[in-house]
Amino acid sequence: MTDPAALFQQAFAACPLVAVLRGLTPDEAPAVADALVDAGFTLIEVPLNSPEPLESIRLLSTRYRAGVVIGAGTVLTPADVTRVAEAGGRLIVSPNTDIDVIRASVAAGCISLPGYFTPSEGFAALAAGAHGLKLFPAEGASPAFLKAQRAVLPRSAAVLAVGGITPETMPAWRAAGADGFGLGSNLYKAGKPVADIAADAQRFVSATRDLA
Repeated sequence: MTDPAALFQQAFAACPLVAVLRGLTPDEAPAVADALVDAGFTLIEVPLNSPEPLESIRLLSTRYRAGVVIGAGTVLTPADVTRVAEAGGRLIVSPNTDIDVIRASVAAGCISLPGYFTPSEGFAALAAGAHGLKLFPAEGASPAFLKAQRAVLPRSAAVLAVGGITPETMPAWRAAGADGFGLGSNLYKAGKPVADIAADAQRFVSATRDLA
């Protein structure tokens, strides 16, 4: 099994965007994920408060065996980590900084991307083995808020801004020190036509390339 740190670095270098597919169903999962992968996405999370999330994760983990990392969001307990890993997921994303969840993710050979909001939470997450940090909710903060944190957080730690991100706001976040982004309802929401998801995915990927 690939080392999770190396797996994350490879996928993140290819496309530093995490698609957050809250509300995804197993029936629509293949078509939605194909649209994202065709646009260039390499990191996809299915939040556990979606319908039958483990089935969607199982389907997508089988569908993309190389180059695309599938996992879960809204992971709140070590038991959740176990279930996601058993379904084939390799990415564990949480809305909060839970040391037990981070350690369980690392022990399961999964990528750990916990949510954090303060420097104390960020340092605690990294000390527990997190592979990156998710500033959440970014819409409740500002690029200036992140810039101040980046003055103290290790530069080697990948920080993703998550919450309310659009292609238009990405440059300010990148200038403040965001290495990547998590994209939720501005990319996908339940019932959104696949063609529209594909078009928005292309917009986000193009905007990301313009940041380089």
